[in-house]
Amino acid sequence: MTSFWQDVRYSLRMIAKAPGYSIIAILTLALGIGANTTIFSWINSTLLNPVPGLANSQEVVALSLSRPSESPFLFTYPDVVALREGQRSFTGIMANGTLPMSLTGKGNPERIWGTVATANYFTVLGVRPALGRGFLPTEDEKPGGAPVAVISDRLWQTHFAANPDIVGHTIEINQRPFTIVGVAPAVFQGSQTGLRSEIWVPIMMVQQLMEQGDLIHDHHYFWMSAMGRLKPGVTPEQAQQEMTLRLKPEVRNYPEEHKGHETVTVYPLWRSPFGVNLVFSMLLPMLMSIAGFVLLLACANVANLMLVRSVARRREIAIRMSLGASRWRLVRQSLIENVLLALAGGAAASMITLWTSGSLMKFMPAMDFPVSLSIRTDRAVLLATLAISVLTGLIFGILPALRSSGEAPVGVLKEDAGSVSSGVRKARLTSGLVVAQISLSLLLLICAGLFIRSFLSAQQINPGFNAHNVLIASYDLFTAGYSAEAGAEFDRLLVAKLEALPGIESVALSNRVPVGFPQGSTSVKLDGYVPQANESMETQDVVVSPNYLKTMQIPILKGRDFTLRDKKDSQRVVIVSQAFVDRYLPHQEAIGQRVFSDLTHEWFTVVGVARDSKATGLNEKPRPFLYLPLDQVYQATMIVHARVLGDPLASGMAVENAIHELNPALVVFDVADLEARWQIASFQQRIAGTFVGAFGLVALILATVGVYGVTSYTTRQRVHEIGIRMALGASKEDVLRLVLGQGLRLTLFGVGLGLAAAFGLTRFLKTMLLGVTSTDALTFFTVAFLLCAVALLACFIPALRAIRTDPMIALRHE
Repeated sequence: MTSFWQDVRYSLRMIAKAPGYSIIAILTLALGIGANTTIFSWINSTLLNPVPGLANSQEVVALSLSRPSESPFLFTYPDVVALREGQRSFTGIMANGTLPMSLTGKGNPERIWGTVATANYFTVLGVRPALGRGFLPTEDEKPGGAPVAVISDRLWQTHFAANPDIVGHTIEINQRPFTIVGVAPAVFQGSQTGLRSEIWVPIMMVQQLMEQGDLIHDHHYFWMSAMGRLKPGVTPEQAQQEMTLRLKPEVRNYPEEHKGHETVTVYPLWRSPFGVNLVFSMLLPMLMSIAGFVLLLACANVANLMLVRSVARRREIAIRMSLGASRWRLVRQSLIENVLLALAGGAAASMITLWTSGSLMKFMPAMDFPVSLSIRTDRAVLLATLAISVLTGLIFGILPALRSSGEAPVGVLKEDAGSVSSGVRKARLTSGLVVAQISLSLLLLICAGLFIRSFLSAQQINPGFNAHNVLIASYDLFTAGYSAEAGAEFDRLLVAKLEALPGIESVALSNRVPVGFPQGSTSVKLDGYVPQANESMETQDVVVSPNYLKTMQIPILKGRDFTLRDKKDSQRVVIVSQAFVDRYLPHQEAIGQRVFSDLTHEWFTVVGVARDSKATGLNEKPRPFLYLPLDQVYQATMIVHARVLGDPLASGMAVENAIHELNPALVVFDVADLEARWQIASFQQRIAGTFVGAFGLVALILATVGVYGVTSYTTRQRVHEIGIRMALGASKEDVLRLVLGQGLRLTLFGVGLGLAAAFGLTRFLKTMLLGVTSTDALTFFTVAFLLCAVALLACFIPALRAIRTDPMIALRHE
């Protein structure tokens, strides 16, 4: 142990003696380690700890009414009852739904997001309220008979001043009284990854909180996510098989509703399909892999620095070996010095991570949906930083340590102090490291180029509608206590008021934003169409007022738009997309065909065919879509779509004022520019393009420095040779070609290896790219050309220095 501390003190002295080298090495390592710890902090807060506050979270799994290869699907409440009765795989299965609520009774109403859940919600999750209790089993028995609520710690702090006697107080939700029975722990914000709830209410109160009707007994409305806690010894695969088996009676009794949804899939919590991890489970591991390449690149760069530095320390090492130091002792001392440098880099990386870890939420556009990611640089992140730092020190240090301690001391001591005979041999190793740097840099730059092109391409994709100059603003009449009749009258009056405002070209209402949240669908049937086995008839839909297609500039290809004559007591009508016609009514006249929707359990007559538009994502292919008239299919939560002249946000206050003229207490939320809002569809591409682009820039700088360093180093070693060549008549152009040729050979070899690696690895990115292939020739060629140009520029500086060499001085150099 004494010798170990001697090596530590000696290493610190050697680091202090070379401040320039040490600072460059530490900064290089800080960039590489910081990239990894930043991404790890995101993974730690989302994938490794997806639902904070759960006891033994590894036992909790998420359930979906779909096959593993299909899009996730929610359950009906009767489905959940069927899964729970008699099951043997779980200690408990709970279900819940997230929905907006309105806090009323004190001042102006306030819109918040809450959860309705089965009574065993907190028990299954293993969450103990900080105050009071959770839900009782008896609160799962009678619809409307459990007006109790558990509130979040955040709501307790902000609305009730952390009153320790809050249990038993009454809170008004949607103008209905609820008794507070508990306060959730501060760390717990809900069971859906990345989504925050402020209030939890028993599921038997859902009819008082949602407008859809009797969701307790409805077999048609799929609205609940489910989770379960596995019993000891039960695997997810076994639980999945049992759940699919227990669902069969529901599938058999309600075949139309479950067509295409007969299978239950069990997901680990980090891959829960009903939260933001649906996106992050693919994005963050990819970013972590790319950050790992940045770290390898930093290690190669520092290893090159160490190899160059080891030439100057050859005599010192030879003397120590001659005095009895073992090779292991020298290797250990070198590794200790390297690890100390890496730890200093890790400390700097921790400072970087404190600043960058919170940047993930900055890519999320502001919206009403309760996305909340609590990303912190906690103990796990700091331990990961320490581990990565130590590992990094060993990776970049082992090769120079073995190389510098492997020479015979007699041969080294016989050389002249300025001899560089072994420098040429070491140049081969440094050249190999530079080739590796160029290869990794090219791979990172190609990935960055693909994501940047993907993001730019996303801006050019035609979504089928025109979001430019459209203002959106939302309101919820159900939480404000409106009946369907009163709500319909409010909508008509509001549209008339908005159409009269100056600067507004057209106005319409809808219950969803294109390519955004929320989304809706309905199961359909058609006269004469026989579905194939297991074919899902679930179809995306939107409820709209007249002029919606005009406002969004979606052309009607055939038939007509909705009008004010399409009222509740008139014939039910629907407009379908061209993809709907292509799938269900090929080679038929679509106008006049009948479509059944389980949304209202009525038949609708097709009166128009609209051009296809994007519904859920920018990379989706045209899919069947329905437009339903608001006057016939009433919805309480609506979104104003107003096409305006000029900046949409400049009209925001006028729209809010018009709403408040009809009801001063109505909460208006999510006022935004539609063009900015639907950028959420390119959320992954923006994150990946930004960070992979930054990683690529770091890679380009490190590769440039590496090429410059090895070319400069080898040029210095060949000063004597260059002097002889010039003395024998070599021109400056010959010397320039000699130096540049060496750098060009290294660059081309590295580019060749990098292109081969990129061609094989970028295929894994294809699901995350929009409008560009994973082997896009333009990106590959542009990046390769850029890297070659920058590398040649890096070689040009030592080449100029070489051609300015005086032959007489060079011939005396030894």
